[in-house]
Amino acid sequence: MRGHPLFTAYLAFASVCFFWGTTYLGIRVALESFPVFFLVSVRFLLSGGILLCAVKWMGTPLPRWRDIWLTGFFGFLVLGVGNSCLTLSEQLIPSSLAALFISISPIWMVCMEAAFPDGERLKRGTIAGMLISMGGAGLLVGPDIFSQGFHGNNWKGFLLLQLGGISWGLGSILQRRHKADIQPVASAAIQQLAAGLFFAPVALLERQPIHWDVKGIGALWYLVVFGSIVGYTSYVIALNRLPISFSSLYTYVNPVVAAILGWLFYREPFGWREVAAMCVIFLGVAIVKRYGHKP
Repeated sequence: MRGHPLFTAYLAFASVCFFWGTTYLGIRVALESFPVFFLVSVRFLLSGGILLCAVKWMGTPLPRWRDIWLTGFFGFLVLGVGNSCLTLSEQLIPSSLAALFISISPIWMVCMEAAFPDGERLKRGTIAGMLISMGGAGLLVGPDIFSQGFHGNNWKGFLLLQLGGISWGLGSILQRRHKADIQPVASAAIQQLAAGLFFAPVALLERQPIHWDVKGIGALWYLVVFGSIVGYTSYVIALNRLPISFSSLYTYVNPVVAAILGWLFYREPFGWREVAAMCVIFLGVAIVKRYGHKP
């Protein structure tokens, strides 16, 4: 197995499936100590700085300035906007519910891929899968709207996460289409530094107090090491070496990991309605993947 040419890529994919599933809980714990944009900015400044030091230590050459700017822009879309929306949403909804809403993200990637001149057009099956996925989300959002109107938080969290999913998908597609001679760890370092730097001014404007307690600092460092350094570097490797239809399958695994951890540590509700919605969403996303990508 180790001799397989894609062994490293598949190992990276497995890492994304597990560690990114745990980061939903990590974000919820960290939010008890830190404001949203402070958490996002410091997390990526630390992880990006550490990775950049590793790149320099390994003697890996950095790309030309044009590629650095473009890679930084991809990091802003994927990490900056994507994770800010996720972190904001976890102030409104349980972490397990956030993971379920994010599992819809692949349908936005397919839509945006189809919007490119050389992209594959949307098929009837693809559109049907999208509608099924949205129906699954409706099982989670609908009852909240009926009972609380627009004062509830589920629909707000859903919209935030779809905005983040659109930004994440667009950044991932642009990154994949940009053929640059840049090593994956260097790419991850530049993207994370760019995301941290962009949101640093926003973090300075936040008025929420910061609590430097052991639990919050531990959660922050867990996000830095396993969510950003290990997880995102693995994501870049998988995205560059595996088909996009396969590399995006982590969205099936992450909600399951997040739901188990959310229930264990915070007793977040995950009953029959959440399970039914998860099955419907997964069915819709599977149909989208079946019809939305060339073999």
